[in-house]
Amino acid sequence: METITNGKGTKAFLMKIIIVIAMLLLACNSDSSSGIKDGDYFTSIRQNDIKLQDPLPGEWRYLYKEDHQSFEDYKKLNTVKAIPGKTKLYLLPLGTFSDLQLKAIESTREYLEIFFQLNTALLAPVSDKMIPDSAKRLRSDGSIQLQTTYIFEHFLKGKIPPDGYALMAITEKDLYPGPGWNFVFGIASYKDRIGVSSMYRYQGGGLNNDNFTLCLRRLMGTASHEIGHMFSIHHCVAAKCAMNGSNSLPESDLQPLRLCSECQQKLNWNIGYDNNKRLLELTGYLKRNQLQQDLLYLEKDMKTAGLAIKQ
Repeated sequence: METITNGKGTKAFLMKIIIVIAMLLLACNSDSSSGIKDGDYFTSIRQNDIKLQDPLPGEWRYLYKEDHQSFEDYKKLNTVKAIPGKTKLYLLPLGTFSDLQLKAIESTREYLEIFFQLNTALLAPVSDKMIPDSAKRLRSDGSIQLQTTYIFEHFLKGKIPPDGYALMAITEKDLYPGPGWNFVFGIASYKDRIGVSSMYRYQGGGLNNDNFTLCLRRLMGTASHEIGHMFSIHHCVAAKCAMNGSNSLPESDLQPLRLCSECQQKLNWNIGYDNNKRLLELTGYLKRNQLQQDLLYLEKDMKTAGLAIKQ
């Protein structure tokens, strides 16, 4: 303990007190601008969740009655988790793509890397010409549908690279799981951590500069949703969320890219990322890609979490 013996010592002691107070004030200001701690984050942003309305005839929740998966339920499950050394996400372009389609896939890769806070790599495109006619269907407009079960068995199952957690194929062709199904936007296997998404129905008659942003948003939403399933997250029935089920393109377009607070908590518990870092990077991505409505959702979280919104 320091002993003050004269006026000079008293002055030095007071200076130390002033410095300590200044440092404490600086720390408080720093905390308010750099976000809140994980323990308070989910409670804080819960106020920004939007309650789901009663489903309309034909919508997913009208047709399929699913139980709510709470955070506590999620932790008690035999949850599939990312483990050290096997955390990388891989995307496999399957088919023949235009430069603009490849641009959309690369931008989706960037988004998924931010969304899951995991290194995400794009594999070299693979031709779909080796898919036999028995795993194809001819649509009335002359286009070809690919069977997802064949893609799983011959392109994805057991093909995750050694450092990978999940493998998602992306195709420009329409998809169907089997007889009795019209189509699917995407589908995933929880157990095998593989999935496939299609951009066919997201680009109208074809991808161009006018519909690029809309197609990109749809592809981002489907890919993040299906990979979310690979982390054992069920369809969300609690709030408007990227993990809501969808039965049509209009229904899907109304869903936000944002995970509700509870689904964010599940993903964070599984992966263990920095919530504030993820939120800052997501808002930056949405702003760069002119996804204004989704940006508004996350800017509310930014404000609630005490993060500065960059102009």
